[in-house]
Amino acid sequence: MLLAIDVGNTNTVFALHDGRDFVASWRCNTESVRTADQYFVWLNQLMRHSGHDPADIESVVISNVAPAVLFNLRLLCDRYFDTRPLVVGKDGCRLPVDVRVDNPREVGADRLVNTVAAYETYGPNLIVVDFGTATTFDVVGRDGAYVGGVIAPGINLSLSALHAAAAHLPHIDVTMPQKVVGTNTVECMQSGVYWGYIGLIEGICTRISAEKEREMTVLATGGLAPLFARGSNLIKHVDGELTMRGLVLIHRHNLMDSHDR
Repeated sequence: MLLAIDVGNTNTVFALHDGRDFVASWRCNTESVRTADQYFVWLNQLMRHSGHDPADIESVVISNVAPAVLFNLRLLCDRYFDTRPLVVGKDGCRLPVDVRVDNPREVGADRLVNTVAAYETYGPNLIVVDFGTATTFDVVGRDGAYVGGVIAPGINLSLSALHAAAAHLPHIDVTMPQKVVGTNTVECMQSGVYWGYIGLIEGICTRISAEKEREMTVLATGGLAPLFARGSNLIKHVDGELTMRGLVLIHRHNLMDSHDR
């Protein structure tokens, strides 16, 4: 059994893959203070509740954008699963695609993982829009290589900044307004956030396609992807499991590579 771990800035996802499909997944807050023992107590209870035995975990693959968390996850794997985790972006982890940017080590692991899964599933010439703590745009080239991207403030981050900087503006939920022009404060804020980000997405994706001088297929992932896909015909696919599938593909690629050597 493979345990795939995706550590984001806000949340961390643990998912079990049995070689054919994902059979269970769980989510927790990303916290650097959580120890290896605490991870195991939490994970052990959830796995057994779902009918799985932690002893069945043979391999672990990790995508991590929160460096302070990695030590305790490595310790978790060593102490409780008796395995050395494969960590995307670290020495010893090979990717099935090239990374063609100025400094490949600067690219977030999640962006590389998304590129691998996107190319495998949807082919070349892609823009992957990930609605996370940051809203990222990752460009997949003709041969599946990661060739760069764009980083913009995340939606919830923008809302928090707006509320913090303007005392009279309330916290609001992100929703798709029925009209652009609001007639009260909440409607105005919802419209600005929703249609503002639709404009951001469509504007950036259109400029990327023009710069690359070819049509690019746009796909979206992340928790808010389905909501924003409803407002733009430019988004052709929504894929909520993109990152986790990418982790499985990278693990498989490294497993095959080790057998060939």
